[in-house]
Amino acid sequence: MERPLEATKMENSTSSCFFMERKTRVKANRKEIVLAKLRKSFSCTPRKLKNFAMDFFPVLRWLPKYQCKEYIWGDVMSGLVIGIILVPQAIAYSLLAGLKPIYSLYTSFFANIIYFLMGTSRHVSVGIFSLISLMVGQVSNTTVFNLTTEGMNAECGKECYAIGIATALTFVAGVYQVLMGVFRLGFVSMYLSESVLDGFATGASLTILTAQVKYLIGIKIPRSQGHGMLVITWINIFRNISQANICDIITSAICIVVLVTAKELGDRYKHKLKFPLPTELVVIVVATLVSHYGNLNEVYSSSVSGAIPTGFIAPKVPRFDLMIRVAVDALPLAVVSFVFTVSLSEMCAKKYAYTIRANQEMFAVGFCNIIPSFFHSFATSAALAKTLVKTSTGCQTQVSGVISAMVVLLVLLFLAPLFYSLQKCVLACIIIVSLRGALRKFRDVPARYHVNKVDTAVWVVTMSASALISTEIGLLVGIVFSMLCIIVRTQQPRTALLGQIQDTNFYEDDLEYENLSSVPKVKIFRFEAPLYYANRNYFLKSLYRLTDLDPNLEAVRRKKYEKKEKQHLKKGNQPTVNGLGSRDTTLQLVPKQIDFQALVVDCSSIPFLDTTGVNTLKEILKDYKELNISILLASIYPNTMDLSSWTHNGLNSGLQSPVHSIIQDMLLRNSHYLQTSKMYKILCNVICLPRHLDCMGLVTQLATSEENSLPQIALKTIFSKITSWIHLCYWNYYILISY
Repeated sequence: MERPLEATKMENSTSSCFFMERKTRVKANRKEIVLAKLRKSFSCTPRKLKNFAMDFFPVLRWLPKYQCKEYIWGDVMSGLVIGIILVPQAIAYSLLAGLKPIYSLYTSFFANIIYFLMGTSRHVSVGIFSLISLMVGQVSNTTVFNLTTEGMNAECGKECYAIGIATALTFVAGVYQVLMGVFRLGFVSMYLSESVLDGFATGASLTILTAQVKYLIGIKIPRSQGHGMLVITWINIFRNISQANICDIITSAICIVVLVTAKELGDRYKHKLKFPLPTELVVIVVATLVSHYGNLNEVYSSSVSGAIPTGFIAPKVPRFDLMIRVAVDALPLAVVSFVFTVSLSEMCAKKYAYTIRANQEMFAVGFCNIIPSFFHSFATSAALAKTLVKTSTGCQTQVSGVISAMVVLLVLLFLAPLFYSLQKCVLACIIIVSLRGALRKFRDVPARYHVNKVDTAVWVVTMSASALISTEIGLLVGIVFSMLCIIVRTQQPRTALLGQIQDTNFYEDDLEYENLSSVPKVKIFRFEAPLYYANRNYFLKSLYRLTDLDPNLEAVRRKKYEKKEKQHLKKGNQPTVNGLGSRDTTLQLVPKQIDFQALVVDCSSIPFLDTTGVNTLKEILKDYKELNISILLASIYPNTMDLSSWTHNGLNSGLQSPVHSIIQDMLLRNSHYLQTSKMYKILCNVICLPRHLDCMGLVTQLATSEENSLPQIALKTIFSKITSWIHLCYWNYYILISY
């Protein structure tokens, strides 16, 4: 079935016109399209299998083309640096997850290997991430607490049960991510704006900071459960502040000063350094040696990491009953993990001029969670700090990830027991210093506020909800609030009456700019949002308010005026100039004087209309037409609605013409109208002799004069009126010729 041809008339400023004809489109058979796609999807050929394998494992495409001489040095250097940074961070972030350090090392090892095989980004560093570790720790703690209150007996100790919950959570989150990749739901990341992500990261950073304070000062308080963890934790800290460990406080102060100083110097002189200083590793080595030879655990009761086993624990399938319990909590974890990974991948791809595939990234992150969950690992994501270090140390491909995994493997097999005496307060210091970037977002609030107040409100709400309630609910609150802000901005958008910039064809808001000239007898209204069912009433109210005219009220007022005039005429009163009797001048109802004859609606900022929006335009066209006011629609997009339907609805005036063209055309027509009206008045003056003779005035003069002077007065009066009429005809004829 073919679509009927449509022709649209276009006018430009010179009043010349031309026609645009829509293309003929053949309606496609949906059944045939679906069958063709199914045949293509389920067909199996050697070439298709090869392409599928290369798409699913991108390493098969780029590894054979690897330029060893050019890339190997940068990949090895960045891999070694990231591995050195990764080991202390993995041990430290185990505190956030509430798990043993060995599980963090497992996570870092497997994540780097799997992403090397399946990832499409060349520079992203995937592994443990502070926010993800915090979310895993919160879910694990809450679930363990609930199971304990229900009276369930754990198969082993509390820590063993916690890793079981973490692996089940990780497996379910990975399944969610793979399913999102299968159904191509990568667009979900678009609903997490920059303000939501920044607010979420800052709020979670406050939660992480709060959770590490007890390790900084060496007190033992129960880990808070449920919502409001930040407030409850600080209350418990101040209640138990007298139990602080002096050794931990001194160690924390020294470590923070050293770490912050080294970070600041590294940021200042990073252009002179070939690779960042391994400050965390140096601090951990020195602190471990001091703790071991100073017997800080035995003498000062300082809390240490304890025994870290070597090698790998036998793989184990995550428990299905725990998967059901954490199925809801795994959803925000899956979304956050994917969003951070894709955001960093796109940032690196844009910087180094290559492309990534968002759905393949979802597969890669999903399998980075599914496969390691069988090996006692928890959820992973791309990490901003390690990614920036990776790019700054000459990384070229994901071969650097394999080098980092080898460094972690070396620690797992041989070096892990050496960290037995490492104090937990040192790990807490490493975590807190790593939060500098997120906490610095508070300094950007004034600048953010001046740029966009709504985005600042989204940031504040998301940050507050993430810190004061919980990270998962904070993320949900941020998404919902940002969507509500968009809805509110479309429901109550900016509206304006436009004035002309002098000596130009441009029009702007006359309330925002000075020295704008108004067009005589014309008002130009602009509505800066889609016109649909939710903002229809606001559109009408704004139009009536800015034009100072409600056509419905004015129509009712005029009907009352006509009705009152008819009543006086029936009573026999002679109408006065105002249309009412002289005795009832106090009851007169005069219609409002309208200061414009045409209304131009600038539709250039209206991207789409629904049925309610079209009916609204038809309604104002009808209402203003009753008041003899013309409605013109300017700059309507061709795809807003079929032009044939616009013409059918009587809304075809200036549809696609810009505002200045409509105004020029209107002024031209108005000048012709004024000349025609003047000529009409001149002809009336020439033709209407009785009006100039003023017969009523003649009769009045005759009635008040004496009898003997009646003929003389009558002749003089008639002669005077005829002379003035001839004189008027002469001048009107002269003016008529000049036109």
